[in-house]
Amino acid sequence: MTRRALLLALAGVPAVLWAQSAAPAEVAAELPAAKLLGSGRLTFLGLQIYDARLWVGEGFKAEAYEQAPLAIELEYGRTLYGKLIAERSLDEMKRSGGVSEEQAERWLATMKQTFPDVVKGDRITGVFRPGVSARFFLNGKPIGEVNDAEFARRFFGIWLSPKTSEPKLRLALLGPAGAAPRVGS
Repeated sequence: MTRRALLLALAGVPAVLWAQSAAPAEVAAELPAAKLLGSGRLTFLGLQIYDARLWVGEGFKAEAYEQAPLAIELEYGRTLYGKLIAERSLDEMKRSGGVSEEQAERWLATMKQTFPDVVKGDRITGVFRPGVSARFFLNGKPIGEVNDAEFARRFFGIWLSPKTSEPKLRLALLGPAGAAPRVGS
């Protein structure tokens, strides 16, 4: 164990944070100065769905996540069908309201074409390009890009919007940047 790893372990830093402190190749290529901001695990009925990591550039602000390039990396803990990933993603995107039926149909069709079936250990990485698009990678290889700024904002809002269905995961991803401001002195 390296000295750095030992110090981090003694400080209680989760292994996922120090085990993968260097950005994956697809993140480094899209966001050259990316740093790991936080990580967390999504479970459902005690089953591990995925581990999530949020990669951000300098100047990232949690309250204005939709204004900065970033990447969310999901490492799956089980087999999931791409069709179901797409359907659940659309449900989550609708949480913030204002999605027309036409948008929903188009976004769902696009996600069903883009998101593959995954098995334990597979990684899907999404790169947010504010005002432009969302790019997706499977295990580091490109699988698609959605050139729709509203889609991209809503998609990354699944994890980063205050209206997320998983507020604990949001806080874990945002790390210190997501901490509530202190009241008083």
